[in-house]
Amino acid sequence: MKTNRRDFVKMGTVAGMGIAGMAFTNSEAFGQKKDKTKDSVKHDPNIVRVGFIGLGGRGSGHVHDSITVGGIEVVAICDISQEAIDNVQKIIAKNGMKAAKAYTGSDHSYEEMVKNEELDAVIIATPWEWHVPMAVASMKAGVPYTGVEVSAANTLEECWDLVNVHEQTGNQVMILENVCYRRDVMAILNMVRTNQFGELIHCRCGYEHDLRGVKFDVETNNLKIGKEAHSEAQWRGLHAVKRNGDLYPTHGLGPIGVYLDINRGNRFLTISAMATKARGLSKFIDDHVAKDHPYHDINFNLGDIVTSMIKCANGETIIVTHDTNLPRPYSLGFRVQGTNGLWKGEGGGDWQDAGEQIYVEGKSKPHVWDKAEDWLKKYDHQYWREKGEKATGAGHGGMDFIMLNDFYDAVRNKKPVPLDAYDAAAWSAVSALSEMSVTRGGALVDFPDFTRGQWIKRHPGFGKDSQFPTDPERDFINTLF
Repeated sequence: MKTNRRDFVKMGTVAGMGIAGMAFTNSEAFGQKKDKTKDSVKHDPNIVRVGFIGLGGRGSGHVHDSITVGGIEVVAICDISQEAIDNVQKIIAKNGMKAAKAYTGSDHSYEEMVKNEELDAVIIATPWEWHVPMAVASMKAGVPYTGVEVSAANTLEECWDLVNVHEQTGNQVMILENVCYRRDVMAILNMVRTNQFGELIHCRCGYEHDLRGVKFDVETNNLKIGKEAHSEAQWRGLHAVKRNGDLYPTHGLGPIGVYLDINRGNRFLTISAMATKARGLSKFIDDHVAKDHPYHDINFNLGDIVTSMIKCANGETIIVTHDTNLPRPYSLGFRVQGTNGLWKGEGGGDWQDAGEQIYVEGKSKPHVWDKAEDWLKKYDHQYWREKGEKATGAGHGGMDFIMLNDFYDAVRNKKPVPLDAYDAAAWSAVSALSEMSVTRGGALVDFPDFTRGQWIKRHPGFGKDSQFPTDPERDFINTLF
């Protein structure tokens, strides 16, 4: 998105408010007066009016979990599939709520929805390439809060679009990175902030998930990919054909970014990435279709394993792994290591998982891992202590509920979102930057500073827990300034 000098001068004051993380939601200041299809009626400010764009498996799950969170009205829904719309209307009706207004018929029907409806928030759960155009349209239409699924952006230009439009309009955009709200991840956040691991030195994370059955529709002795397939198999495989880098970094990098105070006293500086050869998806085709099938002609570009190393301004390093084309159990490969100890989270978040291990010098038996369960129970986060029971049955073990509850709390109380446009940009930029580095043989590539220098004085705010306040030693600089 390009801005001329006159527009830039006009927007300077409001952009400064965006940088400070404040919500400025009077869209008429930007000539964005809404043309509503119906007269506004008196509205209960405690009820969040929500529109949902994208109603597939992820989007319909968000509708269900949002209703479970409570205090919301599903005003409008949008999808190109009538079947998906009908399914969500059934979810709404089953919960005793009135039918939402449906927008469909065009890839751009969402533009009508955000312009026509009185919305406090929009949730976007669509194929990756639509995330930024839809989020930008929502913010420009004057919707105060937009939640966008991961990864939020595919290119550096898209990352800047999220930041620039947020700053220009003052409207908030939150990256819906649910793993930041996973129960073990939030317990580790309390351990990090209370200095149990000491000063952090090195972290590891990744997306290690066998997605062969997602990139393809798998039927008996048959595969489908592209337009003839369903769900993510319609589009996700195309990225594996055209791109080579870490295409999905935020499930691992989001929590690490929070632990390391990225954009809030720290930032990513440089990245170097390398990719292996691509064999996994081709072998999957070999194993499932006849020898003369045209899918054998598909040339996949995405290396089976992509490894990126990131250097941070405060001196920490991060290794990020993308591994989705080979047979393996699920893991996000967490490791958070400091001067006093470390956490290793190799499982799917179950506290009793053998892959969850912790070592704290002076408290653990020397050179012997502790099972993580006792530590995680001790440092269980306030969000889960208070809402864990209600989150039971929600998506991804309840973390979708905890995430949406935090999002709607920000909307209802007109607060800055906990994971904002700068987080969305910095975490998602790993995709584009890793592609650049892979193409250049692993050369170092600089991260843009999406905060335009404000990272040095922005303070950590995500997931504050009154029972586990941040250790004064860790928070010394923030307190001093």
